Amino acid sequence: MSAQESTPAAASHPLALAPVAAPPASVDGFVREFLRNLNFERGVALSSSAPNDRYMALAYTVRDYLMARWLEDQARQRELQAKGVCYLSAEYLLGRQLDNNLLAARLTEVATEAMVACGIDIDELRQQEVEPGLGNGGLGRLAACFIDSLATMSVPSIGYGIRYEYGIFRQTFVDGQQVEQPDAWLTLGSPWEFPHPEAAQKIFFGGHTEKTTDEQGVETTTWVPGWHVLAVPYNYMVPGYHNGRVNTLRLWRAVASNAFDLRIFNSGDYEEAVRAQTFAENISKVLYPEDSTPQGKELRLQQQYFFVAASIADFLDHQLSADFDLENLPERVIFQLNDTHPVIAVPEFMRVLVDERGMEWDAAWAITQKCFAYTCHTLLPEALEVWPVDLLGRLLPRHLEIIYRINEEFLLEVRERFGDDELRIRNMSIISENPRSVRMAYLATVAGAKVNGVAELHSQLLREKVLPDFDEFYPGKFTNVTNGVTPRRFVRLANPGLAGLITEALGAGWTVDLERLRGLEAFAEDPEFRVKFAEVKRANKRILSDVLRERDGFVLNEDHLLDVMVKRLHEYKRQMLKLLHIVTEYEGIVSGRVEASSVQPRTFIFGAKAAPGYAMAKRIIHLINAVGSVVNDDPRVEGRLKVLFPPNYNVTLAERVIPAADLSEQISLAGKEASGTGNMKFALNGALTIGTDDGANVEIRELVGDDNFFLFGMTEPEVEALWAKGYKPAEFYQADSGLRRAIDLIASGAFSDGDRSVFEPVVSNLLYDDRFMVLADYSSYIAEQAKVDAAYGDQDAWTRASILNVARTGFFSSDRSIRDYIDRIWHTPPIL
Repeated sequence: MSAQESTPAAASHPLALAPVAAPPASVDGFVREFLRNLNFERGVALSSSAPNDRYMALAYTVRDYLMARWLEDQARQRELQAKGVCYLSAEYLLGRQLDNNLLAARLTEVATEAMVACGIDIDELRQQEVEPGLGNGGLGRLAACFIDSLATMSVPSIGYGIRYEYGIFRQTFVDGQQVEQPDAWLTLGSPWEFPHPEAAQKIFFGGHTEKTTDEQGVETTTWVPGWHVLAVPYNYMVPGYHNGRVNTLRLWRAVASNAFDLRIFNSGDYEEAVRAQTFAENISKVLYPEDSTPQGKELRLQQQYFFVAASIADFLDHQLSADFDLENLPERVIFQLNDTHPVIAVPEFMRVLVDERGMEWDAAWAITQKCFAYTCHTLLPEALEVWPVDLLGRLLPRHLEIIYRINEEFLLEVRERFGDDELRIRNMSIISENPRSVRMAYLATVAGAKVNGVAELHSQLLREKVLPDFDEFYPGKFTNVTNGVTPRRFVRLANPGLAGLITEALGAGWTVDLERLRGLEAFAEDPEFRVKFAEVKRANKRILSDVLRERDGFVLNEDHLLDVMVKRLHEYKRQMLKLLHIVTEYEGIVSGRVEASSVQPRTFIFGAKAAPGYAMAKRIIHLINAVGSVVNDDPRVEGRLKVLFPPNYNVTLAERVIPAADLSEQISLAGKEASGTGNMKFALNGALTIGTDDGANVEIRELVGDDNFFLFGMTEPEVEALWAKGYKPAEFYQADSGLRRAIDLIASGAFSDGDRSVFEPVVSNLLYDDRFMVLADYSSYIAEQAKVDAAYGDQDAWTRASILNVARTGFFSSDRSIRDYIDRIWHTPPIL
């Protein structure tokens, strides 16, 4: 609800209290609303409308059906003042909204028939929708799944984030190399958002602080900012599945408070006249601006503070009743920090309570420690954000003072418990030395009521390896909530064939109770059901084939084993290990050591973006495309091996790739992946997993059984032991002839027109660095892939294993994750 809508004056008007009527849920009613929106919102007649006009009118019509419940839910939440969740996340990878909203509102059949009545193919309108550029990978998709589940479970919540104008980037390939293009997803407008410029928040930066002492000797601090921008909220509806609940996603856009200087413009200096606008709008321009420069680092910090400051102000000013006692905030809200990006919210919350609301420090800190919880999504030290003290002091001087005080009082507690153990104190200090910086994960841990990892193994390693001193200091603070994915989008929408088969077997309730999939175990023994299941997989391959042909000009052999690795390109995820397998297979055939006819036909599909400044990741993308180009053009492996790398992998493409996959590659080095959610989506759609015991793979394997999972590689303790011993990747290269031949083929220039220098950095990285132990796990991986080939040769047994994967992975519903958050962390009951 916008600030204007929530003012007492507006609420006192009798019409403000009247219920908003939804349009009639009939085909005729839908047609009338659609034509009204086409005429009066788009300003065109049906006969002269363009496809985008018709799509926008359809979206507006679906929006109208959700609107009444949305407004009602907001009003009821304000009236009840029940405890809710404020989910703070830098990303929300939503995917397309039309079908999701139609499904949630039970309007799919009505809308389809209404469009037929208007002479319109609804599938053509679906293709007009552009996926919102509001996220990048698993973190953002998890946030989207969670807000879906919160609405479906009738838990009051607001998702807060940033309305990025260009998202992260649109990936293209030029000569096989990644080239980043702006993701102009807003060019034709977004029908799902509601801008509220009248509810903009002022967000301050820079300046200095001033201290004053009153007559009673009480010292107060005032922040005197140097500049500010406006945060304009854009609201999105988040409908629950078939329950009438509609929650809110509120995204903030940065605009300048004085965007245009007419005097300067009239003097002829047009660029200077809009400099303030350009400077301000940079804050919400792109997701994760390149931070290898000081300017990029500062912009990232600006982004993070911008959205959390706006969100906290929004909640305190507009979601609470006018007479609300702030002492009771822990009974009203929990702010969930989705990774370290929003952690600057902690000192901002303290600043507001102490400096603006006049609370005593101790009272404010006690409230803060009950109102925040922190989810850690990584085990990689470089991914645990730290901010240089000089940058924080320049950009947010008051916040740095607050962090210093939090740290000072925290370290006093540590000394009281453990004495003057200076090593422990240095290890636990929020302020790190050399260089002097603020460790945001430590700040979140000290401030949070709870800290959770996102898979059983990850949570264990978080306690034992990443934050062990904090686990000892705060017994009971650390917990686990294994990630999950929404079955609405990733089964019902993405895989309607499988969804229909499940419903035919089990009834309709599984969509909100995914553990019911256990009932499919009996059907795995039914030959007729296995035939139907296999046909669904073949149909999904045909759908993917059509998509890739139209989208990228690729030809997909539907009879091949479809071997898929789609995820963010990072060395720890080990796309290089997958590539070495492909090169090994290719080298065996072209060298004549392996008969082509004996090789299980496979198509390998990659999907991945590399961060713009991540040079090695971009080289790996180049190498994958180079290997694909050579393999796909070589007649010696025709019909046996194919490598496809469609650019710009996103949710829309995932919804076609995942249901078609036979084999899911989850091959990160043990102890490096926090959880993964792609692994869950693949298993729920009947792909078998080849993977290490890492992240949620551990739980997947335990649930589906060793016979239905291809396990390889070192365990996390074995990884640690090898590091301690002294890992020398070249020794593995020398000891394994297959590995040596694969690396030598890359080094020879076979995939770079004979130019050995092109991929020399990749080869050198493998032989002399290899910090994610690709070479150490190579032989185990190749051996397990041979088992995959053998297993796929028995199609009936493979189908049985696929069914069991679906049947046994209902645990990985995001609904279950949210129940765990409610029980273990939030304590936010649903409003029914």
